[in-house]
Amino acid sequence: MDQKLSHRIRALPLWQGDIEISRLGGGITNVNYVITDEVAKYVLRLGEDIPQHHVMRFNELAASRAAHAAGLSPAVIYTEKGITVLEFIECQTYTPENLRDPKTLARVLPLIRKCHSDVPKYLRGPALLFWVFHVIQDYIATLNAAHSTYQTLLPELAKTSANLEQAAGPFDMVFGHNDLLAANFLDDGNRLWLIDWDYAGFNSPLFDLGGLASNNGLDADQEVWLLENYFEAPINAGLMRRYNAFKCASLLRETLWSMVSELSSDIAFDYAAYTVENLARFRKTHSEYLQL
Repeated sequence: MDQKLSHRIRALPLWQGDIEISRLGGGITNVNYVITDEVAKYVLRLGEDIPQHHVMRFNELAASRAAHAAGLSPAVIYTEKGITVLEFIECQTYTPENLRDPKTLARVLPLIRKCHSDVPKYLRGPALLFWVFHVIQDYIATLNAAHSTYQTLLPELAKTSANLEQAAGPFDMVFGHNDLLAANFLDDGNRLWLIDWDYAGFNSPLFDLGGLASNNGLDADQEVWLLENYFEAPINAGLMRRYNAFKCASLLRETLWSMVSELSSDIAFDYAAYTVENLARFRKTHSEYLQL
């Protein structure tokens, strides 16, 4: 950490006595630190708006506060431009292997339903829409404008996205988390927490469900269980096709997110390898979708 940033953090008005600062690993959108003062621990998140990723900090902050009020997420303790300080939770951070455990999945699903139904009750001020097909279109425009090395792939991906959007309707609307990576679920031994609301916004519930499945490698039986228990009804062919269209869109969005991050992010992360991994997963999942 450079001295200017260290001085800024140490000068924040909320600390009790001297503080210790340690880097918190794992973030690929933001830089995070654990701050320990003489009374408590906190998580400090650094991050300005990231328009190319549709991340607006006013929206993240409103969603974080609403999620805390709904009983899903740690409390927001302090904010100023570029900095958010959150309550620290002593916990296990989940991995995709954890999420594939049926007992864990049964604990995770109520959090997702509560996000969709309860967080909007506590939202204040403007709230964003996270429409994955618009995000995909915008990423493709960004990559074309930058003459990305992936440019030759983009016409095919744009056509695929348009076809998926047509197949994904009709649409319901909920307030989605929209980034259900395993690392965004915390287990403190008594309960689960859902964190990191960078991409929160109104969306189809099928995007979160498809994202949960694709990000964490759920098998076909688990996907059926997920849909039947979320909707509390047997699933039909129409719902399954809409769900699979959103699952493909989730993987396509993650692939394009990584391509754009290769151009724009200064976080020490191998985005090129992440692009290759997600593109392969998208192509495999989309090929299976076309055979339905």
